[in-house]
Amino acid sequence: MNSVTNRNADRPRSVVIVDDQKPFVDLMAKMLGENLTCKVHAFTRPADALRGLARISAGVIVTDYDMPVMNGVEFIREASSLAPEAVFIMISGHNLELIDHELSQLERLKMRMQKPFTWSSLSSAVIEVWPGTDVPKYRQ
Repeated sequence: MNSVTNRNADRPRSVVIVDDQKPFVDLMAKMLGENLTCKVHAFTRPADALRGLARISAGVIVTDYDMPVMNGVEFIREASSLAPEAVFIMISGHNLELIDHELSQLERLKMRMQKPFTWSSLSSAVIEVWPGTDVPKYRQ
């Protein structure tokens, strides 16, 4: 077990959302946080999210593909070593079929979602791919 895993082992797992569109990421984080029984962390810069993973126990990481400085594939490659228990959902407003081969090499990428989508479809996706038995539930 690495030092990141040791530091986060006793923390409840969270959803992490990374997207450079602030209004979108804020809305998705708010809606997921209000409707799922897990904490949600939102980042608009991949580098900030990578730094944040040291203090977050991530269950599912949702990342946009098309971001400045670092795309979603590059982000997943770097985040995988920092969040060894987490799985990923790739979101995009663009057709990802052009990079199918590259995406297929990302072992922990469990789902792709085409924008636009609703917060409830993202909630369902998070629950569907959540690793382990501590799956979040919908709040009553």
